[in-house]
Amino acid sequence: MKKAILSQKAPKPLGPYSQAIQAGDFLFVSGQLAVDFKTGKLVGEDVALQTRRVMENIGAILDGAGYSLNDVVQTTVYLASMADFDAFNHEYAKFFNADYPARATVAAELKAEALVMVSVVAYKTAV
Repeated sequence: MKKAILSQKAPKPLGPYSQAIQAGDFLFVSGQLAVDFKTGKLVGEDVALQTRRVMENIGAILDGAGYSLNDVVQTTVYLASMADFDAFNHEYAKFFNADYPARATVAAELKAEALVMVSVVAYKTAV
C-alpha cells in the first residue's frame, strides 16, 4: 500500500508529483529545490545557502511522515555545476551523523537559478 505525503512546512509540488510517497516502511521523497515554502520562491545565491534550504525542506517532509534525517538511507544529489561539489558537501554533512546515507551525485541542468536538488529514500520500521 502506498500513501502520498504532503507537509504544509515544505514547498508544494510544482507539477504532477507528490512531495513523498510512503510504501511500507520506506519513504521516497521527491527531488527538492531551495524553495521557500511560504513564498514559493527559490532562495539562496550560493550552493551552501541553497543546500541548507533543500535539507530543511526534506526534513519538514520527513517529519510530516513521522521520519527524520536519521532514517535516510540513500540520497541522490543533482548539482548544476560539479565545481560546487566541495561547498555542497560541507553544508550537507551538517545534516547527518557519522553514518551517512548511501549517495549518488551527478551534474544536471536544473530549473533557472537552482544550484542543487536532492531526493532521498528513508526507512523506518513501524513501532
